Amino acid sequence: MCQATVYLDGEEIMRDVMLVEPLPEGIKLVAFFEPVKIIPAKILQIDLMKHRVILESLKGAAEHERVGKVESVDTPLDRT
Repeated sequence: MCQATVYLDGEEIMRDVMLVEPLPEGIKLVAFFEPVKIIPAKILQIDLMKHRVILESLKGAAEHERVGKVESVDTPLDRT
């Protein structure tokens, strides 16, 4: 399967995400067996090789759920 893990401001917020959709109010995330989330954020990077979506909070956004801290998000795109 091709689900992704989503990180917000360097912290994991959702696993097994199968749909990422930009909306005017933020990013819609859909995963198996979880309620749909709309996160007030913007997409910084989508790494298809590592199945990661990196988001950044919009200024003034409400506090978000935090699942686990990400030590580093190093991708080939960072080295170009």
